[in-house]
Amino acid sequence: MEVYISVDMEGVAGVVHVDQTRRTGHDYERARRWMTGEANAAVLGAFDGGANAVVVNDSHGDMRNLVLEELDPRAEIISGSLKPHSMVQGVKPGQAAALFIGYHAGAASQAGILDHTYYGKVVARCRVGGRDWNETAINAAVCGARGVPVALVTGDSTCCAQARELIGEVATVEVKEAYTRYSARSISPVAARERIREAAARAVRRAGELRPFVPALPLALEIDFATSACADAAELVPGTTRTGGVTCAYRAPDAPTLLQVIQAWTILAASTVV
Repeated sequence: MEVYISVDMEGVAGVVHVDQTRRTGHDYERARRWMTGEANAAVLGAFDGGANAVVVNDSHGDMRNLVLEELDPRAEIISGSLKPHSMVQGVKPGQAAALFIGYHAGAASQAGILDHTYYGKVVARCRVGGRDWNETAINAAVCGARGVPVALVTGDSTCCAQARELIGEVATVEVKEAYTRYSARSISPVAARERIREAAARAVRRAGELRPFVPALPLALEIDFATSACADAAELVPGTTRTGGVTCAYRAPDAPTLLQVIQAWTILAASTVV
């Protein structure tokens, strides 16, 4: 039984500021070890729960953050960027479950640590079918297209609430309560690792009871960009419809296409940021 783990950083216990999440930041080296600790806790929990194989995808920033020598050697690692399916690269049919560790609230959330959706500098808001979607929902839909259910999401209280609202039947671990975008009440990294390991084991044990997240197709994507220049660039993607000064729309036939369009839009939009 193979388990898939996607690991981000903003939702890790103790992380509250961009200075901790950027490679050039003063506290980055400490935060990447907190991230690695939570990833390893999920790996250990997955094996505790009956997995015989685990693959971990480094899903933050340049996707080269995890301290590999600190991870359980039984796990395999996906790292580096650009990846065709970004935060869920490596998800494939036959995997028992996906675990999303260190995730965060979507763009334009209130009281969500470092809230954003894929590229915060250019994406002001992301909607699918007229409903706000975050990275959890987007990535869960890609997993669902492969027949893989999301069994666990960890992060701040807002992230976890959004996960339950958007994808339904999913276990969550709240490692901090966000007060604002840059402040939270957090449990310790040690306590977070303990809770994540226990929750991952439980989630993997009940993976066979879970249903993948499979929203109705096609998927009507809309993104409000930070500036009209960002939308100008995104509009270059074939099939894109400009629906407003800062808004682009696209009808995706499936979730993997949705994710690739989001990546193409954001990469193009980022070229306009000065």
